Amino acid sequence: MRATDVMSTPVVAAGPRITVQHVALMMINHRVSGIPIIDEDGQLIGIITEGDLLRRVETGTERQRSRWSEWFLPNSRLAADYVKSHAPRVADIMTRDVVTVDEFAPLGEIADLIDQARASGS
Repeated sequence: MRATDVMSTPVVAAGPRITVQHVALMMINHRVSGIPIIDEDGQLIGIITEGDLLRRVETGTERQRSRWSEWFLPNSRLAADYVKSHAPRVADIMTRDVVTVDEFAPLGEIADLIDQARASGS
């Protein structure tokens, strides 16, 4: 099997200035778990997935930390968590380093790429 056998078509995409709330509704309405983010020229600049929408203030899933635990987290981590949970625009939370394949890539190759990305923490 190849990517073309399992991919969704037509592709539903969004721009970077769209709100997080709007892109979440797009995912629900189109029954997809991720939406590519494209610039004005139609070039891929990122992706937003269900995972990016976790821990959002508007869904009531924002991470709740006790005050004492903040002593053990670096400031950059606290700031990143705050942006991820409160940012209004997709551009603020999308994954920018997107790995792509063409439609004829074998599913085994795609699985290997996913495993490599997970192992490297991407």
